[in-house]
Amino acid sequence: MPALAAGTRAPDFTLHAMDGMQFALGDALKRGPVVLAFFKISCPVCQYAFPFLERIYKAHGNKQVTVAGISQNDMRDTAAFIKEYGVTFPVLLDDTHTYPVSNSYQLTNVPTIFWIEPGGEIEISSVGWMRKEIEEINQRAGKVEGSVPKSIFLPNESVPDFRAG
Repeated sequence: MPALAAGTRAPDFTLHAMDGMQFALGDALKRGPVVLAFFKISCPVCQYAFPFLERIYKAHGNKQVTVAGISQNDMRDTAAFIKEYGVTFPVLLDDTHTYPVSNSYQLTNVPTIFWIEPGGEIEISSVGWMRKEIEEINQRAGKVEGSVPKSIFLPNESVPDFRAG
């Protein structure tokens, strides 16, 4: 099993964000669904995926849907990634020696992206780049807001259906 599967309860956690604040999954779930995106800065598929996650965040995040990245790198390297890829959603730091949160979610590859419902159940568990699953996350975020979500893919973009993580 590459990561916790849909239908599994998401492990609760608290991590420090890049801005120094603490992020607790349980608190975020009280506001609505949570999208968690685990990554490493050196991962080419993470570099590809994060600008699309940023589009979802700009369209739907910080309202009723929380979008958060979880970095497996140190603060300095993570800050450079955030700047280079234009990430404005909260990014959390997993301990780079023991990876307690990454391990509790049973990660073997990055990016791994989860859609977690307010009750704590994982409804989407996406490993690598799966265009269909990113589209589904965008659709769900729009439904939570009560809006018809626009495509996050531009008409002139060539976006592959799959890229291994």
